[in-house]
Amino acid sequence: MRAMTYSAFGGPEVLSETRQPRPRFGPGEILVRVRRAAVNPVDWKIMAGGLEGLMDTVFPVIPGWDVAGVVEQVGIDVPEFAVGDEVVAYARKDYVHGGTFAEFVTVPVRALARRPASLTWDQAAGLPLVGLTAYQVLKRLGTGPGDTVLVHGAAGGVGSLGVQIARALGARVIGTASPANHDRLRELGAEPTAYGEGVVERVRKLAPDGVDVVADFVGGVLDTTLAVLREGGRHASIADHSVVGAGGQWMWVRPNGDDLAELGSLADAGKLTVPVARVFPLEELADAFALSQSGHVHGKVVVAV
Repeated sequence: MRAMTYSAFGGPEVLSETRQPRPRFGPGEILVRVRRAAVNPVDWKIMAGGLEGLMDTVFPVIPGWDVAGVVEQVGIDVPEFAVGDEVVAYARKDYVHGGTFAEFVTVPVRALARRPASLTWDQAAGLPLVGLTAYQVLKRLGTGPGDTVLVHGAAGGVGSLGVQIARALGARVIGTASPANHDRLRELGAEPTAYGEGVVERVRKLAPDGVDVVADFVGGVLDTTLAVLREGGRHASIADHSVVGAGGQWMWVRPNGDDLAELGSLADAGKLTVPVARVFPLEELADAFALSQSGHVHGKVVVAV
């Protein structure tokens, strides 16, 4: 099969198109023919060696954890899906090796969900990692009706999904972003405010009694969180482990097909959408990574296989 691979840590220049064996799949796994795969910053951070102390790496590596595709074959212990089903997954494995920037990828059934009918292939590929991250943070914090939620980094990939999910859970949402993104946040249902100097006063003006929940998707904002969080409030971060010492939770996303199906239901109900910035062909993955690294992209970067 065609695949984009790297055999040493580095930048986009270490990527090349190669031929790899079609992956084998176990009894509880599914072989997915990839239609689309989405780029996330973790992909190129792993490629640079950033998670070497956390996860084992087996070279050559096919990067990528987000996938939307069609079931090609099913394991003998997978009655939930059939050949031809359209599916999505956050296909992270327990070690770094066989990812989604290839013609085929294996996915454990526990990580798989059906493709939301309301999302295009491009949008569907961009949903799993960012959607699950936001959803799992907000659910673990017990977000629900009556809560006022502050989302740090509300215009980012995870943050923009977090705004929509919090609203779908019945919460009021305040989101920090640069002024250029405030209209977009209003469209998503948030009350925008600028980050930086004076942000505590601006949030307090919107929520004089403090906020109930803070979801930090950028890091480096713990002082702001604690300054606006009401007594008894809950907070978590995906980017700053120091929140644990301040009564918060530090979280990393977990593959979960049931959670992903819930996100699909929100999308099909018109409560969740995934912005797509640009689509690249598979052989231009290095350019897709470079665009993601630039930080000057609003929406998901997707690869068509």
